[in-house]
Amino acid sequence: MNLQHPRARRKPGDAGPTEKMREYLEVIYYLSARQEPVIAARLAEWMHVSAPTVTNIVARLIALDLIDRDPRGEIRLTSEGYTLAETMVRRHRILERFLVDIMGLPWERIHEEAVRLEHALSPVLEERIAALVATATTCPHGNPIPGRSATYPGVLRLSDAPVGCAFVIRRITEEAEEDTEVLRHFQSHALVPGATVLVNHASSVGISLQCDHASITVTQQAAAYLWGDIVAG
Repeated sequence: MNLQHPRARRKPGDAGPTEKMREYLEVIYYLSARQEPVIAARLAEWMHVSAPTVTNIVARLIALDLIDRDPRGEIRLTSEGYTLAETMVRRHRILERFLVDIMGLPWERIHEEAVRLEHALSPVLEERIAALVATATTCPHGNPIPGRSATYPGVLRLSDAPVGCAFVIRRITEEAEEDTEVLRHFQSHALVPGATVLVNHASSVGISLQCDHASITVTQQAAAYLWGDIVAG
């Protein structure tokens, strides 16, 4: 099957997926890769849109044979949809790594910059950028680069970590990547992949952490964005 390049410019009369539809494909890819059920309500929550908006986009993606929907309402990428979504995610995460490692951009701003760049990146330039970050297996937020890693690091959300444990942060969920203020907050307190924190106290208000000889309290929602592992011993 002849696939249009994921970020190729759409021509008048081109019936391929729009940029908004591609965003939905990426979200479906994220959820599927994390082995979370993909349903319309979850897409509406992620995209901050109404249920009818999701219904319309889903119907158009089904018509393009990029997704299908089972009798229970769960959504899955077709073979063509998976290939397209995986290519877009790989490009985005490689760009993020390039922007941090090579360009030195602030960590919390790279997601939005990568979104801007990926729409116009040619295959030749993409290949060159990929070569410059050839050893990277994850984006700077810790999420795997397709083709280089297939596993999401971290088995536990910080919000679920027991009080008294040492917790090493492995990744920040894709939802948080889209919120610059949340990322800036994490960065300013060194709550980044590779950092280890001690969980001092937890309540419905938030979680108190000890990190680098300083104390910080994060909300339950913010803590749920951080995945990692309990440090043994």
